[in-house]
Amino acid sequence: MSDQPESRRTAVRRGNRARTVLWIVLAVVLLLILAVAWVGVRGALAKGHLERAVADVSTLRSQLSSGDTSGAQGTAAKLEDEASAARSLTSDPIWATSEYVPFFGTNLRAVRQVAAIVDDVATGAVAPVSGVVGELGSDSFAPKDGKVDLEPLKRAQAPVQQAATAINKASKDAGAIDVSGTLSPVTSAVNQLRNALHSVEGQVDVANRVVQLAPAMLGADGDRRYLLLFQNNAELRAGGGIPGAVALLNVQDGGISLQEQRSGQSFGPYPEPVLPLDDATDGLYGDITARYMQDVTLTPRFDVSAELAREMWKRETGSEVDGVLAMDPVTLGYLLQATGPVPLPTGDTLTSDNAVRLLLNEVYARYPDPDVQDAFFASAASSVFQKVSSGGFDTKRFIAALTKASGEDRLRLWSADEGEERLIAGTSLAGELPTVSPETRQFGVYLNDGTGSKMDYYLEKTVSVGSSVCRQDGLPTSAVEVTITNTAPADAATSLPKYVTGGGSFGTEPGMIKTLIAVYAPKDAIFLGASQDGKAVGVQTAIDDGHPVAQLRTVLAPGESATFRVAFLGEAKNAHAGTEVVSTPGVEQTKTLPLRFDCTKPIPAG
Repeated sequence: MSDQPESRRTAVRRGNRARTVLWIVLAVVLLLILAVAWVGVRGALAKGHLERAVADVSTLRSQLSSGDTSGAQGTAAKLEDEASAARSLTSDPIWATSEYVPFFGTNLRAVRQVAAIVDDVATGAVAPVSGVVGELGSDSFAPKDGKVDLEPLKRAQAPVQQAATAINKASKDAGAIDVSGTLSPVTSAVNQLRNALHSVEGQVDVANRVVQLAPAMLGADGDRRYLLLFQNNAELRAGGGIPGAVALLNVQDGGISLQEQRSGQSFGPYPEPVLPLDDATDGLYGDITARYMQDVTLTPRFDVSAELAREMWKRETGSEVDGVLAMDPVTLGYLLQATGPVPLPTGDTLTSDNAVRLLLNEVYARYPDPDVQDAFFASAASSVFQKVSSGGFDTKRFIAALTKASGEDRLRLWSADEGEERLIAGTSLAGELPTVSPETRQFGVYLNDGTGSKMDYYLEKTVSVGSSVCRQDGLPTSAVEVTITNTAPADAATSLPKYVTGGGSFGTEPGMIKTLIAVYAPKDAIFLGASQDGKAVGVQTAIDDGHPVAQLRTVLAPGESATFRVAFLGEAKNAHAGTEVVSTPGVEQTKTLPLRFDCTKPIPAG
C-alpha cells in the first residue's frame, strides 16, 4: 500500500510529460502550418509581382522601340518596384529555412533565385540605363548641322557598361539554378528567364560596344581618318567583293567628310607583298592578296585585308589611316530606303530599287571605259554620303539598314587601335573566321571569282549544313553542301559587254563563271572528304589560323549548276551543338538551309 502514492506520482509525471510532448508536437505542427501558410501567401504575392515585372519588360521594349522615352522611364521605375517586392517576399528567414525541406525546398530555392535575378537586372541594368534613355534615342546618331552630338553618347558610356555587366552576371546566375528536382511550372519559369536573358545579353553587349566605341571613333578625342573600301559583289572576293573604289573619310568631333576617292586599280601591282603573308593565306589565295588593292579581300579575314589596304594607302599617299571600313552596293541600296532617292550628276536617280542593278550591272553596258565606270561609282557614293552626312534621312530606317547589312556580313570595320579592335572583335563587323560556342558550331563558305570579270552578278548560291553522331566514339560528323548556279542568259557570250564576261582574258570562255569555293570548319576539326554532284572530288586542303580548309574550283556555263559537299569530323565535347554557316555576301543574299544528314551514306556522299 505504501507504493501506491509513488506510483500515482510516477503516472502523473508520465502524463505531464506526455501532455508536454503533445503540446510541443501540436506547437511544431502549428508552426509548420503557419510556415507553410506564410511561405504560400508570400509565394503567391511574389508570383504576382514577378508576372507584373514580366509585363513591364514587354511594355518597356515597346516604348523604347516607338521612341516613348518618358513612358519608358516610368515603366522602368515600376519594374524596379515590382522586382524589389518579389525579392523581399522570398528572402525572409522563414523562407530561407523552408528551402531545406525535402522536395519543396528545391522549388522554393529556385523561386527565390529567380526573384533575386530579376531584381538584380532591374536595379543593375534597367535603372542606370533609364536615366540616360531620354537623351539616347535613335536620333542621337543623326547629324545636326553636319555633326553628330557626341555628348549624350559619352554620358551613356558608364550606365550602359554597368547594364551590360549586370545582364552578363544575371545570365550566368540563371544558368546556375538547379532545376533537376523542380516542379514543371518552376522549371518553365527558370527556362523562360534564361532564354530572355540570353537574348537580351547579346543586344545589350552590342549596344555597349557601340556606345563605348562611337565617341572616340567619331573624333571626340581628336581627328580620325578612315579608309573606306567599296566592294563590288559582281566580282566576288571571300570578304565580299573586289574593292573597286576606295575613299578617305575625315572625322572631327562628330563631323564626317569625304576627302578623297580613288580607283582600286590605281594601287599596285607591287613587286612584293606590302606586308608579310602567312603560309595559309599565301597558299590558298596567292601573294596577289598583298600586291593589289583589288585583291586584299581574297581572304575572309578582314583584319588581314584591312592592314594590307592601310599599308597600300600609306605607300601611295604617305599618310596612315586610323581604321578601315568596307561596304557594298547592296548596303547602299538599304541606306537609300532611309535617305530616299538621290539624284546623280549623270541625270540618273539612285533609289533603293535600282541601286544594285545600276551599280553592278547596267553601268557596264552604259560606260565601257573602266575610268568612266569608276567616276560613276564615285559620284554615286559621294551623292549618298552627302545626304547622309547632312542628316537628310529617316533615323530609324537608317539604323535598320545598317543592322540588316551588318547581319548579312556586308559591313566591316577594323581599327588600328588595339583597345577599339578588341571591342569590335566578336561582332558581325569584325569579319572573323567561324567560331564555336557550347550552343553552336560555325562553318564558313567563301567564294572568290576566278573569271576576272563581273559575271558574279549572275551567280546564285545555296548553302546547307548539318551534323550527326555516326561513330561509336561520339565524335560528330558534319557536312556542308554548296550549290552554285550560273543564271546568265544562254547567249551571255555575245549579249553581255566584254567587261562583264571578261572576254576570255583570264582563260575563261565568255559567258562562263569560274569560282573558287573555300569551306572552313571549326578549329581542330578533321577533313574527311569532298564530292561534286555525288562523286568524290579532289580539293586543296590547308589550315588557316587553326581552321581546316577545303578549297574547290568549278567552271559553269549559263544555266549550269554544281553541288559540292565537304565533310569534317568534330570534337565529342561539341557533338550535340547546333550548326550554322556564314558565307560571302553576293548580289543576292545567300539561301541557307538545314542539311538532312544520313549516317548510312558513305563519306563523302552527294
